Amino acid sequence: MNNTLTAENMKKLEEELEYRLTVKRAEIAKEKLIAAAHGDRSENAEYKEACANYRENDNRIQYLMTMISTATIIDESSLDKSTLGINSKARIMFIDDEFDTEITLVTTLDADPEKMFISIESDLGKALSGKTTGDVVEVEAPGEKYSVEVLEIL
Repeated sequence: MNNTLTAENMKKLEEELEYRLTVKRAEIAKEKLIAAAHGDRSENAEYKEACANYRENDNRIQYLMTMISTATIIDESSLDKSTLGINSKARIMFIDDEFDTEITLVTTLDADPEKMFISIESDLGKALSGKTTGDVVEVEAPGEKYSVEVLEIL
């Protein structure tokens, strides 16, 4: 796993990790302690839920630690604005459908396909990365191939 992230993405991940390691862990430990005081743990739904919350929190902590340790931080100030990259906006056309739309290439953490925030690590994002106005790219997505033209970098 090697994710390309912005400094802002990294800051958010680090803040969430700190919160989960300190505040959230303490809250869950308190929940477990209170639930355990209610008696038999084998039939105690509150205790089982607290344990599940603990495992869920620990899984998220592991995910955050992996993301942070494997991330590549980009320097947004040194990005070439004439080619598509992270935080680039462009107007593109899906050639087969003759459908044009505006997209923004973003990090995986900021992806939101409904708003046309396309992950740089998606099939479309990879195909468009480094391209300029007028370029036509073939996108190989699972089960299909399609062509996209970069109409304009905004």
